[in-house]
Amino acid sequence: MVPCKGRSILRNKLYLYATEFFAGMAVMAVELGASRLLAPYFSSSQIVWTIIIATIMIAMALGNVYGGKSADADPDPDRLYGRLLIAAVWIALIPFAGRYLILLITGLLVVTVSSNLLVIAAFLACAALFVYPCFLLGTCTPSLIRYIVSGAEDSGRTAGTLGACNTAGSIIGTFLPTFVTIPAVGTAVTFLVFSGILLLIAVIYFLSPKETADPAERPGVHGGAVRCVIAVVLFVLAVIFNCRSSFAFWEHDLTYEGESVYNYLQVRDTPESTILSTNVLFGVQSVTMKDDSLTGMYYDYALAAPVMAKHADSVLILGMGTGTFARQCLRYFGDMKIRGVEIDEKITDLSRRYFDAPKEAEVIHYDGRAYLEADPDLYDVIMVDAYEDITIPFQMSSVEFFTAVRNHLTDGGVMVVNMNMRSSSEDGINTCLQDTIAHVFPWVRYVDVPGSTNRVLFAAMKNETASTFSVNAASVKMPELRLLLEKIEAKLVPWQEGGRILTDDKAPVELLGMRAIDEMIAEELVYYKEILKRDGIRGLLGA
Repeated sequence: MVPCKGRSILRNKLYLYATEFFAGMAVMAVELGASRLLAPYFSSSQIVWTIIIATIMIAMALGNVYGGKSADADPDPDRLYGRLLIAAVWIALIPFAGRYLILLITGLLVVTVSSNLLVIAAFLACAALFVYPCFLLGTCTPSLIRYIVSGAEDSGRTAGTLGACNTAGSIIGTFLPTFVTIPAVGTAVTFLVFSGILLLIAVIYFLSPKETADPAERPGVHGGAVRCVIAVVLFVLAVIFNCRSSFAFWEHDLTYEGESVYNYLQVRDTPESTILSTNVLFGVQSVTMKDDSLTGMYYDYALAAPVMAKHADSVLILGMGTGTFARQCLRYFGDMKIRGVEIDEKITDLSRRYFDAPKEAEVIHYDGRAYLEADPDLYDVIMVDAYEDITIPFQMSSVEFFTAVRNHLTDGGVMVVNMNMRSSSEDGINTCLQDTIAHVFPWVRYVDVPGSTNRVLFAAMKNETASTFSVNAASVKMPELRLLLEKIEAKLVPWQEGGRILTDDKAPVELLGMRAIDEMIAEELVYYKEILKRDGIRGLLGA
């Protein structure tokens, strides 16, 4: 059943099938862990997922080829289980070393490329971190077939059983990280859990007695024990390093850093405000001003929507976050019925712990599009604030979605949309979204938020919305809000449909969003390249 070189445990087919099962489980766990490790830096868009899946599949295919050739050339199982030891240690080190490597790669690309920085950086980071361990795990199946198959008559059944074990392990390796380990203990510990399982499988093998055809050679564990000790020591060091590390490892004053099923979450407390971010490098999702003043961000500009509406008695917020817009509506417009839809329940928990979430606002944990389909109520204002960092949900960018929003507005109601990326391209993300909205709403206006990449868009069914805005703005009593409304009214830009319509069937928002981010990064790169030219590497690092 097994080659002459081997260990006694290989006589147990269940152990060999278990090896295949846990190898398949580890690959899927690494793939899901990769998405969570990269998301705080590069987003969790379909583009990033494509890079992860393609990279890992290439690594597995190469591993399959090499594993088969290696097993035929030298049918010693020590080689396979030695590779599993290396894969286990490598996976354990990924969460700690990966964060530094991601920033190193991105930093090097800042001064060497002029376009597609995020795509290239995500691909190189994924290749550097995940190709080698997945390549090693890819050698498992052909090697085990070589060790188990005893004749042509049972080769099909054996290969089928191994394939089933690999698939079953992959299924469990898909569900466990998503629903159990990542929400409960985080991404780093998830890598360590599945690394530890691989390590245990390999250690059991190397600590089992070695069989030999030579009577003069004593059976024993021999050098396998040394390999196991080295691997275990490295694993323990990885555990220690990971416990002391974080995604934003250069930050030392974060109030909170954690993860949910949907997001990386970071809370920062400053003397003026408390801020929630779902990205390590950029982006603010929610903010609370400690003196209850205006934020200076897009939330302030969105306050024009209740003033534009014929009535402002009810508000629906799709993408509630920690309740910044709800809090400001209650402060400036008094008693209103506010309902927020937020898919991430952990963000709601953080809003109560750190952001003084308004108790008057009802929060429902659901997908915004799905909630609209089930909600029979109408609202005077609907705010769409579900575009996160560079990730735009395609189902909340289509003509079908905006039609559903329109159908939930009262007579004279207003939709306000936070578009968090500004693109100057004629076929860019803003143009497509604005054309799509203008296809549904006859009255569309937008205003760019100074000092940010945000653009706030307003849409209504009535062309007299502009005059309603002027009349209502003049009656606002709070000076700071009235001044802001006057500024918004002066800067509103009308938009007419241009035919670039996004639909449920065709909405390439990931590519459009990545292109917009590329434009913004290109502008920033000019600044950093000038620093490099003037002050050298030391000056660049300081910047």
